[in-house]
Amino acid sequence: MSRVVALSGGVGGAKLAAGLAAVVADEELLVAVNTGDDFEHLGLTICPDIDSNLYALAGLNDVARGWGRRDESWNFMQALAQLRGEDWFQLGDRDLATHVLRSQRLRQGASLSAVTTELARALGIAARVLPMSDDPVRTIVDTEAGRLCFQDYFVRRRCEPRVRGFDYEGAGRARAHPDLLAALRDPALEAVVICPSNPWLSVGPMLAMPALRDALAHCAAPVVAVSPIVGGRALKGPADKLMRELGLKPGTAAIAAHYQGLVDGLLIDETDRADLAALAHCGCAVRCAPTVMSDAGARMALAHEALRFAASLRGTAGKA
Repeated sequence: MSRVVALSGGVGGAKLAAGLAAVVADEELLVAVNTGDDFEHLGLTICPDIDSNLYALAGLNDVARGWGRRDESWNFMQALAQLRGEDWFQLGDRDLATHVLRSQRLRQGASLSAVTTELARALGIAARVLPMSDDPVRTIVDTEAGRLCFQDYFVRRRCEPRVRGFDYEGAGRARAHPDLLAALRDPALEAVVICPSNPWLSVGPMLAMPALRDALAHCAAPVVAVSPIVGGRALKGPADKLMRELGLKPGTAAIAAHYQGLVDGLLIDETDRADLAALAHCGCAVRCAPTVMSDAGARMALAHEALRFAASLRGTAGKA
């Protein structure tokens, strides 16, 4: 039975997921992960956000680089480049084993959620890690350079084209994972935490699935979102750039407006304490706390703070 559900994207979300795993009993945490970034590359199924969460939860993530496994080597990529293959998307030698095994199991008929569970157990992860859906959802970024698949925009073009909007292909017909929906409807659930992932690129594909959005909006447990914007800027990734290009002022007010009707609480960084007055009528409770997760202690502290915030809202949950 899940006591806490976390919705996570990649690096930032995975950090908080690891923090939650350190303070919540193993069997009581469910981490649901965005799959809008997934794509086929070199004949392999690549699931960047799932892998970021698996590596972070297993303590294998490369903290300095921010993605992939630590102690990585790059012999495969060097050989691929020598052969003039597609080397724009970096796959480390250790990381490659994950993609090869996943692709093999999927070809054998296993579901993505079953394979993810197998990988999690093999890595010694006790918390439940699930893809948001076993059905494909693909994030398409509408830019001035045309409609780009997520990895083309994010990695190959380094987020440079100006963005006009997003399309989450397949989300309208994708079935949110039934265990995730059951957890959100469980009266014993104590908290839902939307991790500090990009609201449009990482959380957006999850919320684009009607059943998941509806379950979140009607969830009896308090839903707390952690802002990925600190002092008007994203700590990692293009969230602030996207906001400007979409005509939004990068800041906590835009995050609150984006999640309006879905969350009961918004956790913002101490740097943005001056925003509290302006957020007084944003439709949810707002609390300040240190949200920059520079080490394991900071990750655990933020996890504790998010859960305490949710506990303070229990019984008063009612999305505006």
